[in-house]
Amino acid sequence: MGKDTIVIREIEPQDNPEIAKAIRSVLIEFGVPKVGTAYEDTALDCMLETYDEPKKIYFVVVKGDEILGGAGISPLDNYDGNICELQKMYFMPDARGKGIGSKMMKKCLDYAKEAGFDKCYLETMPYMDDARKLYRKVGFESIDAPMGDTGHYSCSVWMLKDL
Repeated sequence: MGKDTIVIREIEPQDNPEIAKAIRSVLIEFGVPKVGTAYEDTALDCMLETYDEPKKIYFVVVKGDEILGGAGISPLDNYDGNICELQKMYFMPDARGKGIGSKMMKKCLDYAKEAGFDKCYLETMPYMDDARKLYRKVGFESIDAPMGDTGHYSCSVWMLKDL
């Protein structure tokens, strides 16, 4: 793999500090509140361990040794049903506008289907226009209220997709 090659792969132990840094950087860039969002999630500092459980996975986008972003699938917290959540999908500026989001979305949704989930849920912010455009493009539809209890009370856009 060349240093300019961009790869999507499962998270590895050495990725934990870099993916936490990348996600927090993107959240700050977009002015996302630090409370009630992924910014304050303790999982950010131990992503490998957080997603090392049945029916969970986290993928990172890597260029050389640099982590450019990631996304994961996990059962929806505090919800009684067969629904997963697309979690912590964020990309550094170098990864945007190159089709990586679409590739990551396919990888995550394929995993969700293989894991046997019926639907996929996500939460985002109203001003993350490019992200919401991508979500709609792959079949997510807006819903009127949050599902489960993710602790992300500052996120005010909720979407759901049939798998």
